[in-house]
Amino acid sequence: MMMRVIATVLAMVLIAPSAFAEVKIDITRGRVEPMPIAITTFAGATDQTKQIGRDVSEVISKNLERSGLFRPLDTKAFLQELTSLEVQPRFPDWRTLAAQALVQGVVEPQPSGQFRIAFRLWDVFGGQQMVGQAYVTQPENWRRVAHIISDAIYTAITGETGYFDTRIVYVAESGPAIKRIKRLSIMDQDGANHRYLTDGANLVLTPRFSPTSQEITYLSYFRNVPRVYLFNIDTGRQEVLGDFPGMTYAPRFSPDGNKVLFSMATDGNSDIYEMDLRTRRATRLTDHPSIDTSPSFAPKGDQVTFNSDRGGSQQLYTMNSDGTNVQRISFGQGKYGTPVWSPRGDLIAFTRITQGSFYVGVMKPDGSGERLLAEGYIVEAPTWSPNGRVLMYFAQAKTATDGSGGRVRLFSIDLTGYNQREILTPQDASDPAWSPLIP
Repeated sequence: MMMRVIATVLAMVLIAPSAFAEVKIDITRGRVEPMPIAITTFAGATDQTKQIGRDVSEVISKNLERSGLFRPLDTKAFLQELTSLEVQPRFPDWRTLAAQALVQGVVEPQPSGQFRIAFRLWDVFGGQQMVGQAYVTQPENWRRVAHIISDAIYTAITGETGYFDTRIVYVAESGPAIKRIKRLSIMDQDGANHRYLTDGANLVLTPRFSPTSQEITYLSYFRNVPRVYLFNIDTGRQEVLGDFPGMTYAPRFSPDGNKVLFSMATDGNSDIYEMDLRTRRATRLTDHPSIDTSPSFAPKGDQVTFNSDRGGSQQLYTMNSDGTNVQRISFGQGKYGTPVWSPRGDLIAFTRITQGSFYVGVMKPDGSGERLLAEGYIVEAPTWSPNGRVLMYFAQAKTATDGSGGRVRLFSIDLTGYNQREILTPQDASDPAWSPLIP
């Protein structure tokens, strides 16, 4: 079931603008030098609360370090032990370590059997508290609380929404290349809480999250016929959206979750369709003798981006959500595909193939400002973090001459093109999709 967390605010932001400026990270510019941050071990009075405190602190530290924006300091160098939220930091001691921000926390048992996990974030140079919050939850939900706290720290320092309290759905791959087993899988954004959602009996492709993060839509071949499913993560219930012979890509939800876009081949020609999930009525949006595929809504739902070979080679296009005003936006060498609109609306991610190499890149919705972020033998299927600052994709290594190798793995990279990280999975992994923040 979806984990429920009760949150109460301990303290409002108590920081003056001058102090806040000292610990502000501007992530809109180029490569950023990671900020030194001290994350203390969350205190506890019992063996269980002490263990949870250590675990929560470790997850927060790894989340922030993995973002590339923070450099957690070695706890062995700390000069002060903060055993309670009532203990004020000795700021000169933390300045000695060059820490610009400080996190302290505590884990306390409740009469109900739940735990209260509280923290404070301090501006070390300003000597001011930036944010303080507490969360009451079941003991087994400590990891999600750690992700929520990570988001709160990220937001307070960068001014941007965090992305740690999210999940990734992807296709787990195993077996020989000629008989690949592909299973629908889900995990937290850091690779924890991994589980398989399907048993591999039927091939699955291109999973996508709904805007609520509660449902996944994906394409599966049932008796060699493409069938689109809706899968409820909380209940495990599957619903057939429809059988669509010739469909090339699974649907993507509209921002309100009431519609899906998909491409379907009819009489050998592929066009873009929109389906109303309430009525199951499909409306054709493109009608062209070319191949139109990979549609993706803009965050406001008023526009759609897709790829098409109507100009002679595979390129990126935009159009109004009713199919009017089609505009080509890519003009570089090679083929462009799999466009995905950023949740912020400011960029479109894509894959590009040119001179035998694959790239993942971004451009503005009018086609300007194209930047290539990642390159490889095969890199495909970009998906956005909910704050639009990080991309995840899958990469396949080059197969050796003897037919071995060719591993398929997940990677993330930020919009600067730096901080590339592998997301570890139990098996090969492809077609990732990043959820919105969990409600």
